[in-house]
Amino acid sequence: MLKIENLHAEIDGKEILKGLSLEVNAGEIHAIMGPNGAGKSTLGYVLGGRPGYEVTEGSITFNGEDLLEKEPHERAAAGVFLGFQYPVEIPGVSNVQFLRESLNAQRTSRGEKPLSGAEFLKLARAQADALGLQQDMLKRPVNVGFSGGEKKRNEMVQMGIIDPAFAILDETDSGLDIDALRIVGDGINRIMRQPTKAVLLITHYQRLLDYVQPDRVHVLADGRITRSGGPELAHELERQGYAEVAA
Repeated sequence: MLKIENLHAEIDGKEILKGLSLEVNAGEIHAIMGPNGAGKSTLGYVLGGRPGYEVTEGSITFNGEDLLEKEPHERAAAGVFLGFQYPVEIPGVSNVQFLRESLNAQRTSRGEKPLSGAEFLKLARAQADALGLQQDMLKRPVNVGFSGGEKKRNEMVQMGIIDPAFAILDETDSGLDIDALRIVGDGINRIMRQPTKAVLLITHYQRLLDYVQPDRVHVLADGRITRSGGPELAHELERQGYAEVAA
């Protein structure tokens, strides 16, 4: 599904990714772990197409197509979803308005019929209920006045509504208490644990992986994947730290 080969990327002339290669197949969940400044969020931004991140070498293909040739909205329409470490607030735009426009824009680009207001509200309410997000929060401006945990739950609601083929989740566990962590983990499994989908889960800690069991764990250090393994690698990192394992 996703194939990254010898990826080099920089921002403001500073190279962050330095020859990263990675392959994620449909039906798999891969976890990326590593120290601060290793390039984890940069990888997510490059995959999502965030402006300012320049790819200087290497390639990324998604379902056989050149992802780097696509604009951010085209990547989203192709099935790529980026969950942010710090979800942004959008004053003046309600969750319902934002999500309905986002979903119908993608459906239209794929030649599908847009959902009616009633159809969309039924879908949105079902996703909010599944993630323990109060119904009135769907009417509020996007993330405005939300706690850290509410923002992450709201983002999972967004993912459930948009129903992507591939999700990049950047530190979705940050700011979550124990209950919220379990709810978000269950949400990831419910929405994305399918044979036709895949997840790249970026995290510092092993705790989310207790709820979302990855097929592979990769250590990203100094802009490269320095080690890969099964779920046991995350426990090894937790015990020994990155300095010992990432070398």
